[in-house]
Amino acid sequence: MNLKLISLVLLSVILFISCQQQTKPAVKYIPEVERLLSQMTLEEKVGQMTQVTLDVITKGDNIYSSYEPLQLDTAILNDVLINYHVGSVLNTANNKARTVEKWNEVIGTIQKTARKNTRLGIPVLYGIDAIHGATYTSGATMFPQQIAMAATWNPELVRQAAAITAYEVRASSIHWNFSPVLDLGIDPRWPRMWETFGEDPYLCTQLGEQMIKGYQGDSLGGVNQVAACLKHFLGYSAAASGKDRTPAYLSEMALREYHLPAFKKAVEAGAASVMINSGIINGESVHGSKKLITDLLKNELGFEGLVVTDWYDIENLHTRDKIASSNKEAVKLAINAGIDMAMVPYLYGRYCDDLVELVQEGEVSMDRIDDAVRRILNVKYQLGLFNQNGDNCHNYPKFGSSVFEKVAYTAASEAITLLKNDDDLLPLQPKTRLLVCGPNANSMRTLNGGWTYSWQGEKTDEFAQEYNTILEAIQAKFGMERVRFVPGVEYKMDGSYWEETNVDIASAVKAAKQCDVIILCLGENSYTEKPGDLHDLAISTNQAELAKQLSATGKPVVLVLNEGRPRIISSFANQMGAIIQTYLSGNYAGDALADILAGDVNPSGKLPYTYPMFSNSLAVYNHKPSEESKTAEGMYDYGGGFYPQFEFGHGLSYTTFEYSQLKVSTREFTLTDTVNVWVRVKNTGNRVGKEVVQLYSSDLYASVTPDIKRLRRFKKVELQPGEEVTMVFGLTARDLAFVDATGKWISEPGDFELQIGDKKIQISLKSEGN
Repeated sequence: MNLKLISLVLLSVILFISCQQQTKPAVKYIPEVERLLSQMTLEEKVGQMTQVTLDVITKGDNIYSSYEPLQLDTAILNDVLINYHVGSVLNTANNKARTVEKWNEVIGTIQKTARKNTRLGIPVLYGIDAIHGATYTSGATMFPQQIAMAATWNPELVRQAAAITAYEVRASSIHWNFSPVLDLGIDPRWPRMWETFGEDPYLCTQLGEQMIKGYQGDSLGGVNQVAACLKHFLGYSAAASGKDRTPAYLSEMALREYHLPAFKKAVEAGAASVMINSGIINGESVHGSKKLITDLLKNELGFEGLVVTDWYDIENLHTRDKIASSNKEAVKLAINAGIDMAMVPYLYGRYCDDLVELVQEGEVSMDRIDDAVRRILNVKYQLGLFNQNGDNCHNYPKFGSSVFEKVAYTAASEAITLLKNDDDLLPLQPKTRLLVCGPNANSMRTLNGGWTYSWQGEKTDEFAQEYNTILEAIQAKFGMERVRFVPGVEYKMDGSYWEETNVDIASAVKAAKQCDVIILCLGENSYTEKPGDLHDLAISTNQAELAKQLSATGKPVVLVLNEGRPRIISSFANQMGAIIQTYLSGNYAGDALADILAGDVNPSGKLPYTYPMFSNSLAVYNHKPSEESKTAEGMYDYGGGFYPQFEFGHGLSYTTFEYSQLKVSTREFTLTDTVNVWVRVKNTGNRVGKEVVQLYSSDLYASVTPDIKRLRRFKKVELQPGEEVTMVFGLTARDLAFVDATGKWISEPGDFELQIGDKKIQISLKSEGN
């Protein structure tokens, strides 16, 4: 085939894909909304674009805190809703969870004031960060955090958990959930990695879509549904420093091939809202980027929902990023960039006054205001808010029920990942004498992580006393008389999340003499966002020393990692007999772990990220060939290359699985063909087990350097001992496409290698007519 013909084929592919992209936003025109919009004053429209935090409208000494017991301040509430026409409220008060009854009372009063006492009776849209259950409602079902849900590799389980979360959020009279996070977990230094579905774009896309379906159901108007909010558009997790809300430097290729697909799929799935990246990309603050918010999100992707800022982020354009000389200029930049609603969250009067003045001065057009308000009112209308004053918790009898708790337990048991099991140390024998050690052994806070009953999760132990810590679950499973607890190291609970106290390694070493096996629970305390920034990815010096000295006793050690991101353990990992990753698996993590240790549950979790071995070697699994090379040309061996502690997709079982008969429907295919891929999977062990069948592709040669491999399909399957099944996956040329140097998706003719397990096969994409 000549070069000219190849060029024509590639051009046709580019043009085809480009034609599929929408060029203008597809905002719905709802008659009732349009009639309301036509009656609104400028001030009322600007108010709808404003969101305040709950502390602002409650009784207290200032706008940043509230008295307890919590009470709304009628005068301030009237000022917010009647004088400034504010359209949205978020968050809890005093950074603390509330009962469903209290939520019903507070939000019911807010809605009654908005509906009855304002000129147009527009209801308030209340939002909350319910990211792994109704996180600010006491008694709610807490699921594993997103990174742990990703480790289940079970889309249906993700959908179920999201549907239950929506039910319990609605029981709390809340209709808007700031979830899911669709950022990629590509850098373990980043403190929000555990809020993601991991490092792979395809896994994130599939699980994100199911979470949206769980939240929103078939219709936003359903009594069990909430509006989803995609976070954080776009490239938030790629900060060059690894620290939260710091600059990223991303090519158009990287943005479109890795970071955009999950958001694109979520928009297609009907997500109601999007929250914007708090950071900076290539020197441009995302909250002020018309290119990303309007041109890409609204116009190209055709997003018709509402776009909301993150906390205080319009002001940050002035105070932090220094691209606006005043708060008023910051408002102008953000609204003109495409922001529809500002999470102010405190100084609502200043924001509203600034925006009204900007419109009057011609700096912000009325068309831009109407577009924003239309999007906001559409969501309110679709949620049915105009037809109700609030939800009643008594209409949600399954709230916190055993049925929901069972799903949370199942999720935890499928998430927990067995990374190492030398000499079949696990499962443990029933009469094994155990020593439980480590700072994560007896804390519900560490099992749940941040965004649990409070922002940093520091109030978790207050609300989760009825659930079992790892220690309590092991004691219940193996018997109090066979379990001894000597922490060795503890967290300083009234200090920063990384501070440790009561370091007494000698006592733990002494206690080890009286046990058969040591269960060593290490990891991190709870944190999120900026407070979780760190300077050293290695696990703490105290914890590493505890591990080394315990292993030196000669007793087998089961290392239980309870962490939101993979901390470096290479200095002692080889000395551990078994290693288990629990992630942040919620209130049932302790029970699920104990059942896995005892062999009552066969672990089936798989890593949703690459577990690094070294702090300076943080490449993801889909790295480039130049990052794979372990030697340099010539006489030198630099010892570089890809050396993870554990690879993406890794996870052991108490049984074994064998792959065979990998075959394809055709070795050569064209742009319009579907290639079916078959493989046989057999449980060759003596236990029932669940296996995640993972299909990868490798583009052997391309016009831009290809990734080593990419996840293309996966399926979790349960097999009885000796059972064998045939799995089939379908692939098209679009599935094997990549973004070229011009920023366009392209399906390029060439050879590809497909891999499932230890089996590989090659296929070739041919141009039409060749």
